[in-house]
Amino acid sequence: MTFLLDDEQREFGRTLDRMLGAADIAGAVRAWAVDDTGPGRKVWQRLADLGVFALAVPEEHAGSGFLPVELAVAFVELGRHGVPGPVVETVAAAALLRRLGDPAPSARWLPGIAAGSHLVSYADSYGETDGTDGTDGTDGTAGTDGTGEGGHPGGDAEADGGRGPYALDAHTADTTFVVAGDRLLSATDHGPVQPSLDPARRLARPAYGGEVLASGPAVRAASRHAVDVAAFLTAAQALGAGRRLLADTVTYVRQRKQFGVAVGSFQAVRHRLADALVALEFAQPLVFGAAVALAAETGADEQRGRGVAAEGAGRAAAVRREVAAAKVAAGEAAYGAARAALQLHGAIGYTDELDLSLWIRKARALRTAWGTPSECRARVLAGQDIFY
Repeated sequence: MTFLLDDEQREFGRTLDRMLGAADIAGAVRAWAVDDTGPGRKVWQRLADLGVFALAVPEEHAGSGFLPVELAVAFVELGRHGVPGPVVETVAAAALLRRLGDPAPSARWLPGIAAGSHLVSYADSYGETDGTDGTDGTDGTAGTDGTGEGGHPGGDAEADGGRGPYALDAHTADTTFVVAGDRLLSATDHGPVQPSLDPARRLARPAYGGEVLASGPAVRAASRHAVDVAAFLTAAQALGAGRRLLADTVTYVRQRKQFGVAVGSFQAVRHRLADALVALEFAQPLVFGAAVALAAETGADEQRGRGVAAEGAGRAAAVRREVAAAKVAAGEAAYGAARAALQLHGAIGYTDELDLSLWIRKARALRTAWGTPSECRARVLAGQDIFY
């Protein structure tokens, strides 16, 4: 099957690229890392004005419907430019509310998400991993910034003594949606803020016992969809970040000279860059393939209503495998591009002053956000629903 973006989708991506390219995103990222969210909030509002967050919100709540392909286009650009904040988590929360179909919380939160006035984080106990991969708070967990390869679902967070998953930017979000068991909570308080591999990705465990927005089996079904959306958007972000790292590195090796010639003329350097490019090129169709699968699943769900059917469950499992394939491919490609960028920039690549470091750290965090490589590979190979 041949898949190409149409003219409108390509122009949407170019518009976002121009807007973000004209903004001081690196400055906003550095400010966000020290809890100055003002510049980042301005970028957030401009994204909302261009309709980015409306792409996950139904039309009856001032949105554009759920458009995964357009979301992929947008989040590739967000990753390319390194936009800070819980952009993935806000859209995942919108997807959860949309799938849940409860009119009260939807009417309360979705219009604000579409308009950019509600910055929302999201944590799901079904994505929780164990203490082998960053649950000590150094690099995050629970579908945000876990750094390890192992770990399985943690189950009901309250039954686990309130341990629960971390949430990205819970300390700056207007609220944090938390799925615990079969309940959806709105948490406005949180535990100590912890650092991450990416300084702009601050982590905290939301305080349980907040307002209950919904409960019942529908919450669990909706949360599964939201986790899939989060993993898919993280893959798109990683793809964009990887492309930025590769582009900046190609520019640098054309300028840096050794033995009187540009280092980019050396065969070993060319091979390293070619490997990074091939990995990104292979990841891109998987990301957009996952977008098409999500769009097809959404259309089928709307045709048969909100009820859970065996056909729907089978389709959802197939979509999760598509998303997992995209996530592991894009995450590993971005991480490979980051390693190549670091090596080919030499010692300057290690400096915090170089903007490249912002993308190197982000690529490492996105690699394991909302699904580690081993988890995603297990899902693809075995077809198992490992998160739930």
